[in-house]
Amino acid sequence: MTTDALSRVFAALADPTRRDMVARLAEGDATVSRLAEPYEMSLQAVYKHLRVLEDAGLVSRPPGPQPRAVRLEAEALDLMDAWIERHRRRVEERYRRLDALLARMEGEEDEQEPRDEDRSRPGRAGHPDDA
Repeated sequence: MTTDALSRVFAALADPTRRDMVARLAEGDATVSRLAEPYEMSLQAVYKHLRVLEDAGLVSRPPGPQPRAVRLEAEALDLMDAWIERHRRRVEERYRRLDALLARMEGEEDEQEPRDEDRSRPGRAGHPDDA
């Protein structure tokens, strides 16, 4: 699958009804009639949603007479997962570098700030007005 396929998958899942259909199909295959049950739309509208999901490679329907089971295709989800995981790793690495930089900066600040015990040490050179 190419980037175009990835774009089709994300575009197909941009619709909440199609996301719900995919979530329901993750539980198991279902006929179009069964998929249509919770929606207040025509069967024709359900078929249009399924066509978008099919074009994106998210679902398939085997050829043959009706009723045919609609099946979720895991490969499309694997494609999305790989893309998301690649970018998640990049972002996490940026945050790790930022955390390390902040820790170094905090350590440098601690070294530069005089501690209270340093101020009370005898023999420490104080301010000329202190004399």
